[in-house]
Amino acid sequence: MHSFGRHLRLTSVAAATLAIAAGVLASAPVEAATRYEYVFAVLGRAGYAHRHSAYPASDIIAKCGLPVVSPVDGVVLEVSRADRWSRGVRTGSTRGGKFVSIKGDDGVRYYQSHLSVVKRGIRAGVRVDAGQRIGKVGRTGRAGACHLHFGISPVCAGQGDWWIRRGTIWPWPYLDSWRGKNGAQPRSPKREVRAWKQENGCRR
Repeated sequence: MHSFGRHLRLTSVAAATLAIAAGVLASAPVEAATRYEYVFAVLGRAGYAHRHSAYPASDIIAKCGLPVVSPVDGVVLEVSRADRWSRGVRTGSTRGGKFVSIKGDDGVRYYQSHLSVVKRGIRAGVRVDAGQRIGKVGRTGRAGACHLHFGISPVCAGQGDWWIRRGTIWPWPYLDSWRGKNGAQPRSPKREVRAWKQENGCRR
């Protein structure tokens, strides 16, 4: 009887250990390559620096007219087909010129601006696939040369919050991985964006 009771206690401990381990595995972050597909934002020859003025973002330098694509499967949040930037008006909300903002299936917002044109059919609420063309590289807004401004941020309001939309974490490590630089596997910014939001919130 004593042996049987000891066996039951050991079995219970083993079961509890397995349950805890299963819970840890279930809550552990899943690598990007196993859940989401990521694509570099510009088709064709392009480069970018590991720095940006004032806030985290990446300026992808490329020729005007090169195709810009959605970096991930998701839904369009915002579109601007008009260039409302004016040098006489100092406002951050219009600096991006023509742009597209996408909520990825990973829960992250991707903002691509200074476009020369937004592709027909791209509008708020439309679903897009990773690699789908959404526009062309341009120099609208406050842009001195042809390039694509690429920002990663939490969705927050999803509309109008340009100070968040423009970028909150550095994109270049993810851009590197999406290109497979140095043999890197695609990485997801989901965890870093979630941590940023928990620490900073969405207020201006």
